[in-house]
Amino acid sequence: MKKKQKQRKNDNYRQQQDPQKPENSPILREYKDNISRIKGEFGNSNDIVIREIVHCKHRGALVYVDGLADSRVISDFILESFNENDNVMDGMDYFQFMIEKAVALGSNEVIHDWNQVYDTLLSGNTIIFLEGYNKAISGETKGWEKRAITEPSTQLSIRGPKDSFTETLRTNTALLRRRIKSPNLWLESMRIGTVSQTDIAIMYIKGIANEKIVEEVKERLKRINIDSILGSGYIEQLIEDQSWTTFPTTYHSERPDVVTSQLLEGRVAIIVDGTPFVITAPAVFIQFFQAADDYYSRFDISTGVRLLRILAFFIALLGPAVYIAGTTFHQEMIPTTMAIAIAAQRENVPFPAFVEALIMEVTFEILREAGLRLPRAVGQAVSIVGALVIGQAAVQAGFVSPVMVIVVSITAIANFSTPVFAMAIAARLIRFVLMGLATILGFYGIMLGLMFMSIHLCSLRSFGIPYMMPLAPFNIRNQQDIFVRFPIWAMKYRPMFISKGNMVRSGESQKPGPPKNGDDNQSSKGES
Repeated sequence: MKKKQKQRKNDNYRQQQDPQKPENSPILREYKDNISRIKGEFGNSNDIVIREIVHCKHRGALVYVDGLADSRVISDFILESFNENDNVMDGMDYFQFMIEKAVALGSNEVIHDWNQVYDTLLSGNTIIFLEGYNKAISGETKGWEKRAITEPSTQLSIRGPKDSFTETLRTNTALLRRRIKSPNLWLESMRIGTVSQTDIAIMYIKGIANEKIVEEVKERLKRINIDSILGSGYIEQLIEDQSWTTFPTTYHSERPDVVTSQLLEGRVAIIVDGTPFVITAPAVFIQFFQAADDYYSRFDISTGVRLLRILAFFIALLGPAVYIAGTTFHQEMIPTTMAIAIAAQRENVPFPAFVEALIMEVTFEILREAGLRLPRAVGQAVSIVGALVIGQAAVQAGFVSPVMVIVVSITAIANFSTPVFAMAIAARLIRFVLMGLATILGFYGIMLGLMFMSIHLCSLRSFGIPYMMPLAPFNIRNQQDIFVRFPIWAMKYRPMFISKGNMVRSGESQKPGPPKNGDDNQSSKGES
């Protein structure tokens, strides 16, 4: 009973969102009636191209959307093919003759109702109506303008590949298949959005991905009932486990090599048409501190850089709060010389440490946001010059102390070292909360805030997987790629908390070394 009521509500919602949605019905035998219906449904839009044709004494019409279909393909492989095949059909049915011989496209499909007509037409295909047939031919002629594959703009790499995802769904799936040449890389498609009808692709490696997670991803996507999906950010907010958190519980990337590595670990990729960012799930906390260059460099270098990255995250999180707590409550913990210097600098500052830090932090956030929104040619200049000029002017005016400018600058620089913007902005928001706690309780407030943050992180889930895995609960077997990145030859197993299939990544004897017969070769050279 509840399911029927829920289904009735969903149907009512769809009718409210799209009350003028064309009613599904069979295609008419008179092709002119079909043309009239298309003109009426699309409001005589001038991008709907309708061309009447006469072929082998049969009349019909060719319909496509200008800008979505490739007019050159239509001219070369449909219209020219009609002229070449204007001959005897050898007793074949004309409709069958058109599909098999006259329409020389790679993919032709027979459609019977109007829902299929609208779906294929708005997907860039060409519809051919023929007089006397209550069905039509759909030809594959997609050819809209698309952006070329360029270098990633948000996740840069020194030694890694320089290609990135684009806004075209099929280009993105091809970039992944180019790297994983295996039939076990499965792809399933669906459409979400009662009005936008956005194409969504789900990709995973059969036999490696956890089947329960795959089914959970599909189920959550099917439950989405909204009028439009304009980007992957919509999908993230509609399928995440917990909305009331600043920490991201799904991962997104514009790098095909990063998504490929996560597919090989057993994760599921969600590709949304019209956006260059691919979602992968499930996600864990430590994953947001792993950069692509960690795996293209030696393990000792990668480990050092990753530890530095984690340290920078805590600096970005705690920098101003520690300054406020130290100068307000715990002066005895500061070296005497430094305490005297800080006190001398703050002698003429009219604000307490919290207000001083708040002014600088808010000002810097405004400058950073302005730098992002302004045109690229002037954005960087405005943000850099604005920070220098305002900081220097604020110090000279006595509004803030020089040490506060240093603390805020170091905090901002440390925040930029986080590889994923979603985790960096989470640290920026929590930083203000810790500043408030430091103002009230000093270091006790900071420790209280970190304790509640740790409890919150341990309570989060990403598609049923604990967010802090494999740290909490602790799993010693999956510590190969957490704080210390083991050598590639030592990372033999996939993360067992994600993958439930083929756990082995490499065979035996992967450790490099000198040739076994090296001593014999050297001795033979000496004898000779």
